[in-house]
Amino acid sequence: MSTYDIAAFYWPAYHDEPRWRAFMPEGIGEWETIRKAKPKTPGQYQPRVPLWGYESEADPTAMAKKIDAAADHGVNTFIFDWYWYENRPFLEDALTQGFFKAPNNSRIRFYLMWANHDASTLWDLTRSERHEVIWPGAVDRAQFDKATDRVLKFFLKHPSYYTIDGKPVFAIYELGTLINGLGGVAETREALDAFREKVVAAGFPGLHLQAILWGNIPATVSAPGDATPTQNATIEALGFDSLTNYQWCHYVRPHGDYAGWAEKAVAAWEGWSRDFSVPFFPHVSIGWDTNPRYAKRLTEFVSGGTPERFAHYLRAAKDFVDSHALHPKLLTINAWNEWSEGSYLEPDTQFEYGYLEAVKKVFCF
Repeated sequence: MSTYDIAAFYWPAYHDEPRWRAFMPEGIGEWETIRKAKPKTPGQYQPRVPLWGYESEADPTAMAKKIDAAADHGVNTFIFDWYWYENRPFLEDALTQGFFKAPNNSRIRFYLMWANHDASTLWDLTRSERHEVIWPGAVDRAQFDKATDRVLKFFLKHPSYYTIDGKPVFAIYELGTLINGLGGVAETREALDAFREKVVAAGFPGLHLQAILWGNIPATVSAPGDATPTQNATIEALGFDSLTNYQWCHYVRPHGDYAGWAEKAVAAWEGWSRDFSVPFFPHVSIGWDTNPRYAKRLTEFVSGGTPERFAHYLRAAKDFVDSHALHPKLLTINAWNEWSEGSYLEPDTQFEYGYLEAVKKVFCF
């Protein structure tokens, strides 16, 4: 039993997606990339092999296994990365076909993080080094309204959707991209307010908007019309309700030993709690290694991660939540299944259920 909300980001990349077939023709999503991974330097932990095999997450039976494993170990929330490209959704089947049809989906909750970054050739092993944009992540107002109407209609009303004070939580990955597409901070506030109004009209007491924090302050969001001197001013101008991180690599260089990387990441929490006017929910990352996505190039990676070391920083997050009297007692983890980035709770053949057991040991009593 736990009084904490342990929310793991979920990368919905392990099922057949027609628009992905040009990059991953086998029809198993990014499992194709994971299976082809090889170590590029001595001591690098590659390939990562899933203990459960290369299952399709769009299969309700496979998803039910994930839900049970999560719930049994104290992970009570999935944060599904949600995509919108070319004015239509992308990679939704893990949620709509897998999670929604799993018979046990009431065991955990979920919410969405709009992963509104550009889609690039990073997903295509034959040209990943180029980093060319395939589909832009920015949207104009008409696209924003269409996307958020879909979010409200198909997701926010689901009985397992995660709420804070009755308000469905909706996270946004790249504020700069959102602002750029909508034309400025004022225009973005108008669009977000319209979304809020629709959510209230649907019977909710409001909408809880969560921003993904990438780096240290002060810093401006690079966007037309944004003259705010700090990220906090931007957060206040847009009316966001809370903050968390997606990955430690966004603000700490991902190289060397896990403990050194983690210490630098955790050291930023107090400053964010002090300098922002909305709650910061702490985040713990499991690792970082994107080399499976590059056929030849050796990219920086973090080594030396273990379930025991991960547990140490989970305790730090737990202590932070307690000492700051956060409501709810929420913390985020990267990730449930970022296999291609070396950051996942799902069992593999090396540690098996070790990372899930670490969560259970720290939070369940």
